[in-house]
Amino acid sequence: MIINKDEIHEKISRNGLKVTHQRMVIYGAVAGMTHHPTADHIFEAIHEENPSISLGTVYKTLDTFVEKGILKKVFTTNGQMRYDPRTENHGHIYCSNTDEIIDYYDKDLNEVIVQFFKKKRVNNLMINNITLQINARKIDPDKDISIK
Repeated sequence: MIINKDEIHEKISRNGLKVTHQRMVIYGAVAGMTHHPTADHIFEAIHEENPSISLGTVYKTLDTFVEKGILKKVFTTNGQMRYDPRTENHGHIYCSNTDEIIDYYDKDLNEVIVQFFKKKRVNNLMINNITLQINARKIDPDKDISIK
């Protein structure tokens, strides 16, 4: 996800936050990464050029971004917290043997989930977001997908 400084500035201010150098740098780093980074990955990526930004500042800023809806949290099966700048409805596939998180988008699957709730008569809900995470491991490409 390529994003320029003006877009970062707009994203932060549009969500009611003061635009600071630290927030610009941290969001820019997350948005520039494609692998759903951890706070440590982000800190490592920015530290050399921004030694005044502490790991604590990275954690606090990420928490603020999640609270304001600028980022989403994605968890791995070992409980590691990762961050995603893509906040639109989408799911994740977490591959435990490669530690990779793959984004996927599927309107049909979202509709199946909504219809499931209707069929089960789960009423009085307004679904804001459907985020499905599938935990898997990569296997030989010649084998079919299966459920353990």
